Amino acid sequence: MFFLYLLSIFSLIVQAIFVTLAIAAGLYYLAEIVEEYTVMAKYVISWMVIATSTIHIGLLIFEDFPLYLNVIGLVQQALHGFLLKDFPVVRVTSLTFMTAVVTLVVHHYMAFKFFGAVYYTFSEVLAYFTLCLWVVPFALFVSLSANDYVLPITGETQPLLGDSNVLTDYLSRKSKKYSLLSFFSFAKDSILPQRNKKAF
Repeated sequence: MFFLYLLSIFSLIVQAIFVTLAIAAGLYYLAEIVEEYTVMAKYVISWMVIATSTIHIGLLIFEDFPLYLNVIGLVQQALHGFLLKDFPVVRVTSLTFMTAVVTLVVHHYMAFKFFGAVYYTFSEVLAYFTLCLWVVPFALFVSLSANDYVLPITGETQPLLGDSNVLTDYLSRKSKKYSLLSFFSFAKDSILPQRNKKAF
């Protein structure tokens, strides 16, 4: 009995490791796809914003969800729409981005408070959180790494004389940036062993 209990704990640890590796591999793959197809990613995320807004309107019409919960959800989707105007460039210091993060936290708090007071099944609560709260912010989070490979434009320039030209300024700023894809690339290079090719 005790031995089987220890085995169950060990199997839970192994399963957690496998799930973590699967999520990391999936995130890395999604970040690669977003970097490769930024126009398609913007198109897909735009439709996700529209679908989430439609879900909020449907909850307002067909369900007894409170008005404040749907209003903050619609405000959040409007902010996501504003973030997509300059996609794939997402400036994390912009007022729109910071307001979107604040509304996401407030929306989570209100949703937890509502579902703590009113009984819904676990699948219904998970459906609300997945479709109304997590899908679009998760897609925007994965697409943050696409900003790393955007070529510099003249709007970001300093004078084009001397060493402070567009490309030098861009590359010096780029080397200090951290993104999801660079984190996973670093993790892949440091954790997984590299195979050396044999020269014949």
